[in-house]
Amino acid sequence: MNKQIVSLINLYGGKAVGLTGKDGDLIRARKHFAPSPAGADAPPVDLGLVGEVVEVRPAVLRALEGNGFVPVIAPIGVGAKGEAYNINGDTVAAEVAGALSAEKLILLTDVPGVMDAQGGLVSTMTAGETAAAIRDGTITGGMIPKVECGLTALDKGVRKVHILDGRVPHSVLLEIFTDAGIGTEINPSEPGQRGA
Repeated sequence: MNKQIVSLINLYGGKAVGLTGKDGDLIRARKHFAPSPAGADAPPVDLGLVGEVVEVRPAVLRALEGNGFVPVIAPIGVGAKGEAYNINGDTVAAEVAGALSAEKLILLTDVPGVMDAQGGLVSTMTAGETAAAIRDGTITGGMIPKVECGLTALDKGVRKVHILDGRVPHSVLLEIFTDAGIGTEINPSEPGQRGA
């Protein structure tokens, strides 16, 4: 997938480079253990070569950016002994965005965005409202890890997070450059003006 994305960017006039978190020591990782379904007293579950981010070292990204390249990062991190760990892509995106002090993090999914209790799209939320919606069960299922990654990015200094349906043609442009947007925008505290 990484090389396909790189090829498409290059085909349409960009200058893309594919890399993993192992390249340039970009993503330091450690083994991730899942909580045991038997309860807190049981030993955690070993998921094999699944990892979690320890640190993002963005020097290689800065070098690529400085030379006009678009980095396309596969979510693989490197352990202390050089071992490769597979990491959730949204988690890596949030951590990289935070390390770069990115203006925005855009997460593409296969639903319109965050939905309210009545099934309507929530256009704009604050981080506090988002956390409350997880606690009260409004945000459920696969959307929970997406918004949690968004909250992580905001905590690390990213100014806005957008969650939108990547199946919609031109969805990123419609979200960023229209007043109403088409997905959900999450802000650190006070809602900002869309497109700003």
